[in-house]
Amino acid sequence: MKKHKLDLHVHSQFSADSVADPEEIVASAKKKGLQGIAITDHNTSECVDYYLERGLMRADGQPVEGFLIIPGQEITTSEGHLLALGVHLPYLKGISPLEAIGIIHEKGGIAIPPHPYDQFRAGIREKILDGLEIDAIEVFNAAATFRRYNRHAFEYALRRGLPMISASDAHHPSAVGTAFTILGTDDFSLAGTLTAIKRGGELRQRYLSVRDTLKKTFSNFIRLKPTRLARRARPIPAKAKADTEPGRKT
Repeated sequence: MKKHKLDLHVHSQFSADSVADPEEIVASAKKKGLQGIAITDHNTSECVDYYLERGLMRADGQPVEGFLIIPGQEITTSEGHLLALGVHLPYLKGISPLEAIGIIHEKGGIAIPPHPYDQFRAGIREKILDGLEIDAIEVFNAAATFRRYNRHAFEYALRRGLPMISASDAHHPSAVGTAFTILGTDDFSLAGTLTAIKRGGELRQRYLSVRDTLKKTFSNFIRLKPTRLARRARPIPAKAKADTEPGRKT
């Protein structure tokens, strides 16, 4: 079975607290030896559209030149953040986690709570998690406020027998791939990768450098908007326009 390295929690400049250019994210991931990422912007799927329009991602779920971009979103539910992977979602901020998971599963995606024990970030807490049908849990977040919060998530996953992921929660290109998950699958497509996540993978755990932590903090203050990215966006190549399918299967 082939193994693939993926960072399953990455933000682009379409998140209000990120400064990461979408194409620089891909370049950084490839440079670090990753075979894919999940793009999980806060409450928006605009970066998914960006990648599709530019031919960096395929609507049929196949990788582009050996690199797979998983469509996703980090939903701000009424109880905290929830990663939705493998789906293209509308704005759902404020929805209950139970409703969000229902929508994710109905569309064929998987639901993964990130940083559930980080008291300085909006995670879904244990009392709520206990009643949710989640597919995996993020047990290592490279941007965790304190390391013990990751340890608590790991212990919770063991108690419930949940598959685990490790991810960077990158908000800047240089942070992509700081932590990642190695998944075993001979079907390196969106469907095959989602199945592999639910089986569980190998965790590669490393914390953000001081420099990347400061970049992330700074991004929270400057609050760049997606319109600024649109003004800077590169022209869409004619071939990419022709190859991109108008519909999306989610």
